[in-house]
Amino acid sequence: MRQEWLDDILAVLDAGSFVRAAERRNISQSAFTRRIRTIEAGLGAPLFDRARKPVTLLPALRAQEVEMRRLAADLRSLSETLREAADGSGRSVSLACQHAITTTVSPRLVRALSVAGWGSVRVRSGNRDECQVQLISGEADLVVRYDRPFRSADMAGDAFEAVTLGTERLLPVCAPAILPALDAGRLPAIVYPREVYLGRVVEQEVWPALPPGTILQRKAETALTLAACRYAQDGIGVAWLPQSMVAEDLVSGRLVSPHRAGPEVPLEIRLLRLATPQRAAARDAWEILTNLPPDAAP
Repeated sequence: MRQEWLDDILAVLDAGSFVRAAERRNISQSAFTRRIRTIEAGLGAPLFDRARKPVTLLPALRAQEVEMRRLAADLRSLSETLREAADGSGRSVSLACQHAITTTVSPRLVRALSVAGWGSVRVRSGNRDECQVQLISGEADLVVRYDRPFRSADMAGDAFEAVTLGTERLLPVCAPAILPALDAGRLPAIVYPREVYLGRVVEQEVWPALPPGTILQRKAETALTLAACRYAQDGIGVAWLPQSMVAEDLVSGRLVSPHRAGPEVPLEIRLLRLATPQRAAARDAWEILTNLPPDAAP
């Protein structure tokens, strides 16, 4: 079976619908549907129970899902090994990072691997759920993401390993021009959508802890921390951003962190991998990143 066939089938299982699977595979729904029909025609049998929501494999095929995932990972690993041998680039590893971590943390991780002699480090950026899908599908060897302290890795069973690399704080920050609004009991806020991880963190940890009587004004919404940072710099409102992202702006005075705007939120930076056997290069990268010296750790 071809690698792309397996990836298409698993995309449907992970997304639960052909529409969302097509988005993940970066093609139109009609083109993706034609590809699925081509796969089924090539195999000589239907694969999916289209009457169920979310879409699943037909009952007789569900027992093969684990084997398909293993085969997809093995084929991808073999492709990586052959490509490395052919171009002489040496070891390679792929990191899937949450958007904010791509900007703030990944440079230190890439530098550590580069110093260790890595030929290629590919960094993929996505939201937290997308990073998890990339890990499961084999598109990424390792995931770097935020978690709240004392929370589990939020993944099922023993299928994953997680190690805390460092800590971070989500700070309320704004331009100095916003301070009078805060003094008047108003909170002009730059918010994240509820479907992204930091949006859920702010909804659960920040809004319930606002001072009594605070008038919350949602001025802008974005899923990207870089955009939220720019909005805060431009005086649109208060954004909750990783401290490492805004440290220079706080020192220069371009941004301030008014505690009366709301609480800080502690976060942990975690490295995750599948518990199943990894490529040798991925295992080596894990050992390097989980044993960084204090001055190199996030």
